[in-house]
Amino acid sequence: MADLESLVLEATDENMEKVNEFVHRMLPPDAEKGTACKIDLAVEEIFVNIAHYAYKDSVGSAEICCGISSETDGRTLTLIFKDSGVPFNPLEQKDPDITLPAEEREIGGLGIFLTKKFMDSVDYIRDDCRNILTLRKKI
Repeated sequence: MADLESLVLEATDENMEKVNEFVHRMLPPDAEKGTACKIDLAVEEIFVNIAHYAYKDSVGSAEICCGISSETDGRTLTLIFKDSGVPFNPLEQKDPDITLPAEEREIGGLGIFLTKKFMDSVDYIRDDCRNILTLRKKI
């Protein structure tokens, strides 16, 4: 398991840059650009969803834990997002029908869909009144 560093901040759009800087500090310098872009998309999707929906009309906090573990088959980035907002398991959301033209699709769901596609694993639990979403990606 990776040694995880933690960042706790208000879940607001204005803090997105701080979240990105935190995650990028954890990435090794030799991480592939394409992999880093997929991680960036997933991080933004999850954090913005917490900021916009977890606390309804108020502002709450989010904790982001991040670390790299080395295994025999390579290195894995682990990202854990925690919030005390309304219970929400993004893995229960129906995937959008990407065969339809964009103008015929329902709004929403594409970011979670891409996060699931881009990460090697995405797991959710609700524990102690907190949403805990864990993403893992080989780098």
